[in-house]
Amino acid sequence: MTALLQIKGLGAGYGRADVLHAADLAVAEGGVTALLGANGAGKTTTLRAICGLIRRSGSIRFGGAALEELSTEDIARLGIAHVPEGRGTFQRMTVAENLNLGAMSRRDTGQIKADMTKVYDYFPILEERRAQVAGLLSGGEQQMLAIGRALMLRPRLILLDEPSFGLAPLVVRNLFAILTRVRREENVAMLIVEQNAALALALADVAYLLETGRVVLSGAAGAFAQNERVRSAYLGA
Repeated sequence: MTALLQIKGLGAGYGRADVLHAADLAVAEGGVTALLGANGAGKTTTLRAICGLIRRSGSIRFGGAALEELSTEDIARLGIAHVPEGRGTFQRMTVAENLNLGAMSRRDTGQIKADMTKVYDYFPILEERRAQVAGLLSGGEQQMLAIGRALMLRPRLILLDEPSFGLAPLVVRNLFAILTRVRREENVAMLIVEQNAALALALADVAYLLETGRVVLSGAAGAFAQNERVRSAYLGA
C-alpha cells in the first residue's frame, strides 16, 4: 500500500530535552499502524510531533505535503485528526457542540449534518446524549465523543493516543469493534498508541516498537504478536 504518512529521522522533545531520536515510521493509505512501547518511550511525543505541538526535526510528509513548517491548524486542514490521551473533550459544551467543533475547519458545510448522522450511527449513545454537557458523560462516552469529533473533520488519518485508558474491558472491546468498522467503512488510516498491545496488534497491519525514543523493531502486526521480545514484554506471554 502507498504510504500516506512517511516519517524519516524524526527528532522531538520538550525544551532542550530530546525524547525522540531519528525515528522512522510510516502509515499506509487506509492502513492501521500500532506504536508500542513502555511509558516514557516517546509514543505520545511522536503523535504530538506529527501535529506540530512540540519542537521537532526531520522529515514528516503527509500525502506528499511536508508538515515540518505547517501550523497545527494547517495540519488539521490537510486531514489529520488527533485524539489525545485523556480524550480532550470540552467539558462544559454539549455533545452536539463538541462534534460541531470537529468540523470547524471544513468548507463543505452542506455535508456536516450528514456526517453528524454518521457519527451517531457509529455511537448511538451520543445521539441520546447530544444535548448533555460532555463533562457529565462516562469515561467511555467521552472517548466515543473524542473519536466522533475527530471523524467530523473527515480525516484521512486519525492519531489515537491510548483510546482504552481507564475504560472497563467491555467498553474497550466495543470501542475497538467500532474502530474496526470505521476503518473499513471510511477507509481512514490510523496511527494508534495503546498500552493494550494485544488489541492494538489485532487492529493494526503494521507495528513499531519504541524504546527510549528509538524504533528498535518494526514489521507486520501478525509477526509482532509472535515475536518473543514483544510477547514477554507487552503481551504477558
